Amino acid sequence: MSGQETLSIKKRNDFGTGAARSCRNAGMVPGVLYGANKAPEGIAIDPKVLSKELHRPGFFSRLFHLDIEGQKEQVIVKDVQLHAVTDNPLHVDFMRVTKGTKIHVHLPLHFINEDKAPALKRGGILNIVHHSLEIVASPDAVPESLNIDLSAMDISKGIHLTDIKLPAGVVAAHAERDNTLATVVMPKADKEASTEEAE
Repeated sequence: MSGQETLSIKKRNDFGTGAARSCRNAGMVPGVLYGANKAPEGIAIDPKVLSKELHRPGFFSRLFHLDIEGQKEQVIVKDVQLHAVTDNPLHVDFMRVTKGTKIHVHLPLHFINEDKAPALKRGGILNIVHHSLEIVASPDAVPESLNIDLSAMDISKGIHLTDIKLPAGVVAAHAERDNTLATVVMPKADKEASTEEAE
């Protein structure tokens, strides 16, 4: 996993709805840091810093370094609560990660070479079944995303998990459930023509 950013975080001693509201009123986003068999810690982060990272690709699959007033932690983001109207971050959960631990993350899938796919050249429509894949890996083995090559995709078959090679040290969390990643949908007119020919 590349591009580990260092985020400056402040400690927050109080928990609860009132404390979170006070934190927001002070212009910060409240959050919690937990994991690695340590007690949860209340934290607060600048909303501009959080929003910037939130809109970068692979936000939930990237490792971050937290600098909590001099205390260093390596983490991943587990959850962000957003305002229903403005989409501004309201709360963030960070999970500590340590060497040797395995983490579950959702890896974004990028489908490439659509213009070279025989199935799409012949009028098929790409139907993406999964835009992300839940994987299990050590923190330093998680890529930011996974490219799915469509150049060999034909009408007769879709793209399955068994067709691609995952990076070393990465395994699918639910291989059987998530096996079909994309399929080809025939246009209605072509379907009707194929049915008439069969009859």
